[in-house]
Amino acid sequence: MRKLNPPALAARREMRQKEPRLPFCAVLNDIRSLYNVGSIFRTADGVGVEKIWICGITGFPPDPQISKTALGAEKEVPWEYRKDACSVLRELKTRGYKIVFLEQIEDSVPYQNYEPAAPVCLVVGNEVAGVSGELTALCDHAIEIEMAGAKRSLNVAVAFGVAAYHFRNQFDKKGPHRQGIER
Repeated sequence: MRKLNPPALAARREMRQKEPRLPFCAVLNDIRSLYNVGSIFRTADGVGVEKIWICGITGFPPDPQISKTALGAEKEVPWEYRKDACSVLRELKTRGYKIVFLEQIEDSVPYQNYEPAAPVCLVVGNEVAGVSGELTALCDHAIEIEMAGAKRSLNVAVAFGVAAYHFRNQFDKKGPHRQGIER
């Protein structure tokens, strides 16, 4: 085995960039850490997320702390700031999106048992309080990452990565999902 050199990596990246983004967006609601926001941007770019909605107290680009962990991904993934996450979720529902919380709630299922249907919106919330209760009425499904250790949850950016790549893998299994949708 040999590590890929920069030209080989660039050729791979160029091929992937020609593919339409997934019919999958994300809502970041009340995330306190700008480093988490940057990390989510970087993961969203890697997954092929079509858009990030930034809501509440969540910081947004341009910001040096976001850029430090996003490494330019904040310039690649379309995003929009809206103060009110409820209005974003209502709008997405009218456009046919299924709203999925990444949260430990009464009806949540293990993320690996959930099969997303396009288009889908993954909602992540505050590092301490999680997804706010006022959004619950707009939730179609809830998924969680089961924990075996003493801690009851993962860092929000890490959890987003686990769920986002699961969604991508599920879409890949279903075939031609990259037909693109209105952005």
